[in-house]
Amino acid sequence: MDSLNTLWLSTGLANFELGQVVMMLVGCGLLYLAIARNFEPLLLLPMGFGAILTNIPVAGFSEAGGLLHYIYYAGVDTGIFPLIIFMGVGAMTDFGALIANPKTLLLGAAAQFGIFATLFGAIALNYIPGIEFTLKDASAIAIIGGADGPTAIFLASKLAPELLGAIAVAAYSYMALVPIIQPPIMKALTTDEERKIEMKQLRPVTKIEKIIFPVGVLAMTIFFLPSATPLVGMFCLGNLMRESGVVDRLSSTAQNELINITTIFLGLGVGSKLSAEAFLNVETLGILALGAVAFSIGTASGVIMAKTMNKFSKDPINPLIGAAGVSAVPMAARVANKVGLQANPHNFLLMHAMGPNVAGVLGSAVAAGILLALVGG
Repeated sequence: MDSLNTLWLSTGLANFELGQVVMMLVGCGLLYLAIARNFEPLLLLPMGFGAILTNIPVAGFSEAGGLLHYIYYAGVDTGIFPLIIFMGVGAMTDFGALIANPKTLLLGAAAQFGIFATLFGAIALNYIPGIEFTLKDASAIAIIGGADGPTAIFLASKLAPELLGAIAVAAYSYMALVPIIQPPIMKALTTDEERKIEMKQLRPVTKIEKIIFPVGVLAMTIFFLPSATPLVGMFCLGNLMRESGVVDRLSSTAQNELINITTIFLGLGVGSKLSAEAFLNVETLGILALGAVAFSIGTASGVIMAKTMNKFSKDPINPLIGAAGVSAVPMAARVANKVGLQANPHNFLLMHAMGPNVAGVLGSAVAAGILLALVGG
């Protein structure tokens, strides 16, 4: 009889708690979004599966000695995985549109307003019973507004590791929902005539310019914001490997094998933080709500800045490209192009929108560096 009781107590059925079941259903929901809806599948699929694994009773995946425990502390807690992914993103990024029209850097900067607006929103939520966000917590939550998953994970791992799971889920969920969230905001802030504006063709960009650009960006970061150099430095390294043309094998590896392997481990590592005790609380709901607000403010700020620039620019600027200032590359640029084509079938904005889009990647990294410098100590 004792043997049967011991065997029963070693089963999952005898040890399941309601919270674990709920979180496994959340993991299944992430798998559904990845597989059925194709929402950020490269990360949501391993993240969702990681959430299921970490909530299996008795298995000990996330406990000391478990696989997910080592994955998290080796790559996420140290910040290594997000930095490697940033290098891969840099290797896949073409700065040509930004170099050809450097004014769009302002649109990438304007879209980061959502980050700093949400910082104050997170602090204000402390008036709600059950929510207690420190300044570090608020800073980590605010970065969701940049719509940059690796940056959000990097900053959360440094400032608020206990909130990492909720922040990562919010960041990647809103990145996936760009085609749904952005168009209504873009249309509400622009007129039909503004959406029809056709922009001049971009000038050709030389190879020398593309090589000098990442080196120059890194130099500026070193001089003025060293705390952002981990993200910006790896991004620029990847881009330099791409544009130099002398290390095609390394560039290819960074764009493919290395970033793919790291993405699997990053997703599992983040999923390991989606345990019932860490996720099922009122603070998580606050983070998800703030993420939506941050993303919406970032989109609106970019559009408003583009409208303002159009009034003073001798060359016409379509305000829709301002929405691409959030760093969801290249989805935000594609959305701007799609909304532009709906208003004017001859209006191709994709390359113009890529300027603020890649500027947004740099902008979110700089914003993370500012927050890290201000509250990281």
